[in-house]
Amino acid sequence: MKMSYSISEVAKKLNLTVYTLRYYDKEGLMPFVERSSNGTRLFQESDIEALKVIECLKSTGMPIKEIKKFIDWCSDGDSTLQQRYDMFLERKAAVEALLEELNGTMELINHKCKYYKTALEAGTEDIHKNNKIGNF
Repeated sequence: MKMSYSISEVAKKLNLTVYTLRYYDKEGLMPFVERSSNGTRLFQESDIEALKVIECLKSTGMPIKEIKKFIDWCSDGDSTLQQRYDMFLERKAAVEALLEELNGTMELINHKCKYYKTALEAGTEDIHKNNKIGNF
């Protein structure tokens, strides 16, 4: 017998709210989730894995509408393999660009940490006189 999970158990497992899962369902992102005779969602382990992919795509900034298109492609089967591959290549490029931006941000933050550590050790910012934005 397959183990099934309630919506609240899945929400807890994925650190989401029940409201979010209901919203995903309403938006057509969970056509794979079975329901009991009284309409209760019965999540399987494979549904949780699918929701992890949805959360991953969402974290890349992908709109729900686009995620829905991906879910539809999955339902359509092998005829959409190229579209799905291309979509993940696009997501990869978007995440790489974000990482590059964040790495630049981290460089500046590291520089400012060193700046303030040196100023703290000296007891003054005067050692950095040529830095016009030291006080920021």
